[in-house]
Amino acid sequence: MTDLEFMDRAEKLLLAVERCCDRINETSDADVDSQRSGGMLTLTFPDRSQIVVNLQKPLHEVWMAARSGGYHYRFDGNAWQDSKGAGEFFACLSRDASRQSGLPLEFAA
Repeated sequence: MTDLEFMDRAEKLLLAVERCCDRINETSDADVDSQRSGGMLTLTFPDRSQIVVNLQKPLHEVWMAARSGGYHYRFDGNAWQDSKGAGEFFACLSRDASRQSGLPLEFAA
């Protein structure tokens, strides 16, 4: 994957997460604040816990830091998969956001 291809796919991922936050806030009692600064997106939950999604352009990876730990995702041609086998990005984000918010939250591309 070229740098340009990575940035295109990674930007689409961040935009999808932002849109999911908007949808979640409009359709549920969740209060997920999303703030973007360049290639970093921070989700803040009512208890002030955070999930940070950060683009790592030189490595062609997307990193996610949550209470459960840190994860590195690479695009495998179909989806963003954790480099150590923890699963697909949106499934892991849904899991961790649900845990941190105390509500069932669904993130998807």
